[in-house]
Amino acid sequence: MLRKLRHSSPLRMNSEIRWLARLGIDQKLFSRNHCLRLRSSLGDGTELTDFAQELIDDGTVENVEALEKLATLAVTKAKAGPPADDPFEGEETAVDLETTTADHTKPKADHTKVPLGPAPKFPFDAIGTMDDTALAAGMRELLKATARFGASDLHLSTGARPFIRKNRAISFLGETILSAEDTLRINTALLSEGQKKIYLERKDYDYALALSGTDRYRVNLMFHKNGAAGSYRMVPEKVRTLADLGYTAHLETIKKLLSYHNGLILITGPVGSGKTTTLASMVAYLNETRTDHIITVEDPIEVVQPAKGCNVTQREVGPHTKSFFTALKGALREDPDIIVIGELRDLETIEMAISASETGHLVIGTMHTSDAATTLNRMLDVFPPAQQTQIRASVAESLRGVVCQRLLPTVEGGLVLACEILVNNTAISALIREGKSTGLRNTMETGVREGMCLMDNVIFQLYNERKITGETALTNIANRMLRAKITP
Repeated sequence: MLRKLRHSSPLRMNSEIRWLARLGIDQKLFSRNHCLRLRSSLGDGTELTDFAQELIDDGTVENVEALEKLATLAVTKAKAGPPADDPFEGEETAVDLETTTADHTKPKADHTKVPLGPAPKFPFDAIGTMDDTALAAGMRELLKATARFGASDLHLSTGARPFIRKNRAISFLGETILSAEDTLRINTALLSEGQKKIYLERKDYDYALALSGTDRYRVNLMFHKNGAAGSYRMVPEKVRTLADLGYTAHLETIKKLLSYHNGLILITGPVGSGKTTTLASMVAYLNETRTDHIITVEDPIEVVQPAKGCNVTQREVGPHTKSFFTALKGALREDPDIIVIGELRDLETIEMAISASETGHLVIGTMHTSDAATTLNRMLDVFPPAQQTQIRASVAESLRGVVCQRLLPTVEGGLVLACEILVNNTAISALIREGKSTGLRNTMETGVREGMCLMDNVIFQLYNERKITGETALTNIANRMLRAKITP
C-alpha cells in the first residue's frame, strides 16, 4: 500500500513527511528522535514511502497497518501545507520531552514558529541547594512554563519522576527521582504558614493558587506511602465559550436549557472530561445574557467570574463554608436566581439541590457519571427506599436536562468533545417517575428533534469524520451494531 503513494512532487512529499512525523509522534507510534535520525540519514529529498518504509525496516514501527493509515491521512493533510507544529523545526536545539533531563546547559530551542512555549524545565536534582526564596520563585516559573506548554496537570510526588499531562498523555520532566524531603519542600514552597500547618495536620489539602490575575491553578496536596505529593491543574486564562469547547452542533439545545428560570441541569462525565470548564462556560454565558444573582459553591474556586449582567457570588468549601450542603442550605436564604454546585456528591446535597430546583431556582451541578441513564440512577439510588417514589416524582418535574461529556484523543494528537444530551419531555418524565431507566435510550434516540443525542452515535459520527481512530471508537462505543461498522 505504501508504494501506491508515489505520485506527489518532492515539495508535496516534504509536507507529507512532516505530517506523517507529526501524526506518528502524537499517536506514540514512534518518537521525534526517530524522525530526526531518519531525516539525517535519508536526506531532505526523500519521499514519503521511503521514509515510512525505513521506519518499518529498521524495526521502529511494528504496527504496519497503523502506519499505512497515518501515511494516507498525511497525504490528505499535506494538500493544505505542512503542520503548524512542525516536528522538524529547531531540530538542532529542540529537546524532546521524553528525553529531557536535569541538564540545563543545553541551548534553548527556537520556538518562534510554535504557538506554545517550550517544554518546562526545573533543576529537580538541585532542590536541596536552594533556599526557600529561590525554591518558591522556581516553583512559580515551573507552573507558568507548564501552562505555556499547554499541559493540563503537573505532578510532583515522592519516589517518582516529576511529570506533566498533556492531551491525556504523560511526559516526564527528567530522570530525577524526588526524595521525601525535596518533595515536601517544593510542594509547600508557595504555602503560607497557616496553609502549611493545615496540610501537615490533615495530610490532605485542596486550594486554589493564584500567582496573578491570569495565572491560576487548582492544587491538591496529600501524603502517600512514600511521602508528600502534589497535583497542579492548570486553570485556563480565559473562559472558553460553549462553541469553543465543541458544543457547536448542540448550542441551541444547551442555550434552551440555560434559558429556564427554575429546574435542575446536570453536567456529568468521568474525571478529566472537562466538566469544570463546561460549567464555567455556562456561568459565563448566563452572566452575559441575564440579569440575575448567581451563587456558585466550588471546591476550590477555579475560574473567577467577574460580574457582568449578573451579580456573581462565588463561595469556596473550606474558607467560605463548611460543605456543599451547608452552602446550598444557606444559599436559599441569600436571594439567588441561579445556584451552581461544583459537585453533587452526597444525599444531603442532592436532596437540597432537588428542593431548590423545585422552589423557583435554576440549579446546575456536576456528577461523575458516564451517561444520562447512569446519572439518574446514581442520583436517585442514594435515597432510601421509602423516599424513592417521592424523589422520582420530584426529579421528573424539576429536571431540565443532563449533559454528559467525554474528551477523546484525535488522530492529530489533540482532544475532541463527545457528548450525550437528555432533554426532559413528557416521555422522559414518565420513565423517571416510573423508574424505567432502561427505556431512556430509545426515547432519547427518537428525541433528536428536541436536541437529544446519544454518546454512542456522537462518537460514531466522530469516527466517520475521521477525527478519531477506530481503536478509540471501539473503546468508547457500547452499541454492538455500531461497533460492527468500525474498522480498527
